[in-house]
Amino acid sequence: MKLYFNVGYIVKAGESLELIIGDEGFAAKAHTMFCAENDLWRCEVDYFSKVISYHYRVVDHKGNTLRDEFVKHQLSFPHNYKEFIIFDEWNNKNFPENYLNNKILYNKLHDFIPEKVAILKKHTHLFRIEAPIYNPDWKIVLFGNTPSLGGWDYGKVVHLSQTDFGVWEVSVDIPENEPIEFKYCLYSISENRVIDVETGGNRLTVANLLPDVLQIVSNHYFRFKGYQMYHDAGVAVPVFSLRSEEGFGVGEFADIKKLADWAKNTNLGIIQILPINDTTANYSWTDSYPYAAVSVYALHPQYISLEKLEFPLPKELVEDYGIEKQQLNALTLIDYEKMISGKWKYLKAVFNTEKDKIYKDRNFKKFIKDNEHWLVPYAAFCVLRDKYKTPNFNEWKTHKKYIAGKISQFFTTKSKDYDASMLHAWVQYELHCQLKDAVDYAHQLGISLKGDLPIGIYRYSVEAWTEPELFGMDFQAGAPPDQFTELGQNWEFPTYNWEALKADDYQWWKNRFKALEQYFDAMRIDHILGFFRIWRMPISAVQGILGYFYPAVPIVLEEFKAWQIPFNVERYCQPFINNKILWDYFGEDSEKALEFINDNGDGTYSFKKEFDTQRKLAEFFIKNPRGSLEEQLISLCANVLFLVEQRKGETVYHPRFNVFNTESYQYLPEPEQKSIYDLYHDYFFRRQDHLWYEKAMEKLPVILNATKMLICGEDLGMVPACVPVVMDELGIIALKVQRMPSENIPFYNPKYANYMNVVTASSHDSSTLRQWWKEDLTLTQRYFNQQLIQYGKAPAELNPELAEIIMKQHLYNEAMLAIFPIQEFLATDVTLANKNIDDERINNPAVFPHYWRYRMHIKLEDLKQKQAFNEKIAFWVKDSGRS
Repeated sequence: MKLYFNVGYIVKAGESLELIIGDEGFAAKAHTMFCAENDLWRCEVDYFSKVISYHYRVVDHKGNTLRDEFVKHQLSFPHNYKEFIIFDEWNNKNFPENYLNNKILYNKLHDFIPEKVAILKKHTHLFRIEAPIYNPDWKIVLFGNTPSLGGWDYGKVVHLSQTDFGVWEVSVDIPENEPIEFKYCLYSISENRVIDVETGGNRLTVANLLPDVLQIVSNHYFRFKGYQMYHDAGVAVPVFSLRSEEGFGVGEFADIKKLADWAKNTNLGIIQILPINDTTANYSWTDSYPYAAVSVYALHPQYISLEKLEFPLPKELVEDYGIEKQQLNALTLIDYEKMISGKWKYLKAVFNTEKDKIYKDRNFKKFIKDNEHWLVPYAAFCVLRDKYKTPNFNEWKTHKKYIAGKISQFFTTKSKDYDASMLHAWVQYELHCQLKDAVDYAHQLGISLKGDLPIGIYRYSVEAWTEPELFGMDFQAGAPPDQFTELGQNWEFPTYNWEALKADDYQWWKNRFKALEQYFDAMRIDHILGFFRIWRMPISAVQGILGYFYPAVPIVLEEFKAWQIPFNVERYCQPFINNKILWDYFGEDSEKALEFINDNGDGTYSFKKEFDTQRKLAEFFIKNPRGSLEEQLISLCANVLFLVEQRKGETVYHPRFNVFNTESYQYLPEPEQKSIYDLYHDYFFRRQDHLWYEKAMEKLPVILNATKMLICGEDLGMVPACVPVVMDELGIIALKVQRMPSENIPFYNPKYANYMNVVTASSHDSSTLRQWWKEDLTLTQRYFNQQLIQYGKAPAELNPELAEIIMKQHLYNEAMLAIFPIQEFLATDVTLANKNIDDERINNPAVFPHYWRYRMHIKLEDLKQKQAFNEKIAFWVKDSGRS
């Protein structure tokens, strides 16, 4: 079988195109292409399969890859032809139609049945267009300049068949020997007519007079107009925050079904939740933090419905269960510790009563077999965590080092830990079944689920135990100072060893996305900046302020000379303390501080060796509390100009964040200050961008091509210039929070949002709108007048009318998604808004650890009955074109 490939592409001098045929699991083969007229690249290939997967790439004169297509071309060939001329287009990831061909489309068209296209021997052309259409009443047709294509007559259009999700094809005979111009159109099935023609100029192809040769015109993509694109609105709420009559003091997976009913009533198409993985480290309220999972696969037992287990509660516990359930459900906020201990008490009781039946369950056995790669180490981890009362495997008496052969013994009937291991496996099985049931129910209603992928892993997690080589266990990840905290954030997660992850083509990440794809149609990547660079701190640091970007182009010793900076390690890299600084920090308590610092005898001081890092001080103060002295000493440790990194035998340096705000900087001569300021600016805003672009483009295309979920990136914070470039190139949806603009403006106006955005008024990390309204009255007044275009003095409280204006600003725009926290919906109705606004905040990033315990104050069953409210929301969503 002969394939003649043609693709138009403009390259620079010394560059050329290659055709790469092959898919994962097959040896990919490169074919050199030659450039014919008008930048058309061609090559001829002998091929012997009816299905082909391929892509194009740009190479330099040495054969180095300069640019790859991120999305492969897929073609099927009819059996009645032996030769095919293929006219292609370079497949850009950032065509909107490309990233819309995802699980949300499959969900919306869950009853889709592929159509077959008849390809006859007399046909000359096969037209193929990718056009993901979310309106079931629409289909694709085409017409053109030749009589066989209708002669531009709307009454003679050629109908295409949808042969796969978003793929439309038709085979036709075009006998005319003339250049062919054509366009694709949208056709209404119910109205039986063309309703619109795609944008842009006419498409072109050539006549085909060769006998027994089929010309395939493969187009990417239908050129939609804005109103024809997929737009949706959604609600964001943590699962643990859902309140229902059936809960046990916390939201459960089963409650998603009730939330989906409400979403259906209000025309909302997306339910967005926070991470749902197991965070059980020590069974205390600190485990409520959803971004510190002990497993990236296991689901959190708090989300299990005891009433929906496959086996009933023992009769003697039914009354106790009812009493506990009533007490926990009556609470305003989650009591994490009572809730989780209660759930485990009843789970163990059911398991111990029914374990003989559970062990024989074929579906349970299959679940173990299908998931043993993560389930076996997870269950063993849980058994050992509970046995030794700590998730810190370094403190376990046995199995500190993970050895697969020894851990697999936990799942043998002879093991004393067999029942305990099987308990955790069974709980995961029940969680999976309950979540899958809720997801399937939502899908039947046309509702899509959007999950949340934490950027980091917990330091004492299954993954850190089983695969420590994939992580930088000697470091901590966090975030630089921002509007939430001037000291930065230390999440205490290890960093990633990206070189080790790259060695097997990021399989660890691919597996993670595959697991999430079982449940979710879309995914929010938490802190997507972490794929470009991470804010890294040594273990010796406690505060995020003592971090630096990694990877980064650091400062080497010779640079200080070039910048005419008289570098001195002790002066620049150790905390600078003199009498004035000592007094400013400690005042009359300066004498008490001398227990921790030495007097150098020259008017300066230095920390004693046993207290010369933040970590040493923090650990000392755990056992020896000293009140306000503790915080001041730890802060004084950060009074440095540069941070030291040992890299492959070389010492390199990173300027401390906001170095010009340190007392150490203030005591330098003015010329020295200026040179350090200029070097600081070069480090943070010039030299890193190309490196971070390269690092992101190494990993993200490979990882994202492993999933069909719609991907959104949380790109808030200190965003380098390369981030929006990469996100646009890869078709990753960006996040726009009105009060957290990336531009140098007070507020982001949603009307300027382009299609590739999710717009929202608040996030789980921010205060709610009603709280924020009262935080800074000057800022609120400015927002009231300038953003909401209201006159006079702003009211003391955010009233429902203003909440409605804000919501409509976010609904009526071009952004693909408008997603609102549940609190902001309720704020538009005076009878539904929580009377205690301070109970509505989910998280405060400035407080670590924070207690994540927000619960809706209204039950989902009651919310579904609020007809006037629901009809109001439904009208806004539909009227804004998001239904």
